[in-house]
Amino acid sequence: MSFYKNLNKYKNNIAAISETGEEITYGEADCISDELYSEIGHRTLVFCLCENTLGTLLGYISFLKNNIVTFMVDKDINEQMLSELVLTYRPEYLWMSESKSSCILTQFLQLELSEVYTGYGYVLYKTGIQETFELNPQLALLLTTSGSTGSPKLVRQSYKNIDSNAAAIVQYLKIDESERPITTLPMNYTYGLSIINSHLLAGATILLTTKTLLQKEFWQFFRDREATSFGGVPYTYEMLKKLRFFNMNLPSLKTLTQAGGRLSTELAMEFAVYSRNTGKRFFVMYGQTEATARMSYLPHEYSIEKCGSMGIAIPGGKFRIVGEAGETISDANISGELVYEGPNVTLGYAEAGEDLKKGDEFGGILYTGDVVMRDDEGFYYITGRKKRFIKLFGNRINLDETERLLKDIVADCACAGQDDKMKIYITAPGKEEEVRNYIAGITGINPLGFEVILIDKIPKNEAGKTIYSNL
Repeated sequence: MSFYKNLNKYKNNIAAISETGEEITYGEADCISDELYSEIGHRTLVFCLCENTLGTLLGYISFLKNNIVTFMVDKDINEQMLSELVLTYRPEYLWMSESKSSCILTQFLQLELSEVYTGYGYVLYKTGIQETFELNPQLALLLTTSGSTGSPKLVRQSYKNIDSNAAAIVQYLKIDESERPITTLPMNYTYGLSIINSHLLAGATILLTTKTLLQKEFWQFFRDREATSFGGVPYTYEMLKKLRFFNMNLPSLKTLTQAGGRLSTELAMEFAVYSRNTGKRFFVMYGQTEATARMSYLPHEYSIEKCGSMGIAIPGGKFRIVGEAGETISDANISGELVYEGPNVTLGYAEAGEDLKKGDEFGGILYTGDVVMRDDEGFYYITGRKKRFIKLFGNRINLDETERLLKDIVADCACAGQDDKMKIYITAPGKEEEVRNYIAGITGINPLGFEVILIDKIPKNEAGKTIYSNL
């Protein structure tokens, strides 16, 4: 079932509440989506500059319902990057906030934008671009990989991908129309968007806020509107601990979900124990944009017993582990690359406008690039990233594992480099020598193989993931 095609199933339910108190029902969202589409009238490509507001949500629903391909992009994207993406993919329309100046595109591209629709703080602009690209009939959505912005490499998602993943999430999280998730992640990030999709499918009410966890207005809105759940990446949970989340009084909260990278086992255990003691559910999950959003989940009842695990495949999906020669690994506790198969595996990538006409290149199978092992009971554990390895003096070193080891002595760090030289970036002055000696002692590798570099802060994207290319 498609949530965007069946809005009237819950027509009297409130679909969303904004931080300003504005409410919209499913029935109203359905009418507005048709009204917006009447200004376009045909299948085409739209760039949606996203923020967690009613304007973004209503545009997104309208475009999906009416078979308009949408590229979801951060509203704060660098102006030059946005211009390059417009040049690359040639959208016929832009859907953007009234507060976002349209002169950014007239300045960089000399486009003659014409305003054709205004509503809920958003404006639909016709770009005036005449020669647009052919769109594959299956293509529904374009997203950047891992929540990054500015890269011309996009993931092509189909209607089948979106529908199947939303249905699977509703099933394993047991989402119903009484739920009230609050936005903590951007809509242009696959995890944040999956929360929107799954809750709209269930007829729930989404609490839309542009505020962050660090702002008191976020928590006031949370309490006033009785939020029942939120999702976060590892950085979110690190911030929650610093904010003394465990001491907060949040009686409406029922469910916490985590994805977007591996949460440290210690922190995962703290949230698992907190949730168990307070009668809440804590789900650790795993996914990639290339699989629409989610591929696995750890059932909350196993959050302590199997702490550190990414769990099991979502309904409708299945995993296998392959070795370096491509052989399937059937035995437990042996590492190999994780391969996922399911209807949510996307069509493939786009790196140029001509790619938008391509069909399904993945064939429902995704080689994730993550190295995992499976225990005797069928639960999976990430042990590293296939491409995040270097060789130091002949020793194969897992950069992700090194980062986890170093977090015992430094709060934040990032490891990169090439064979025979690992670069360790830290933000703690005076710790350089200690870090070098610590990791050399653990690995047994000559300290000359490690270069420790002090920087002001570790570069992260809006999803809280380290941007290694910026180091």
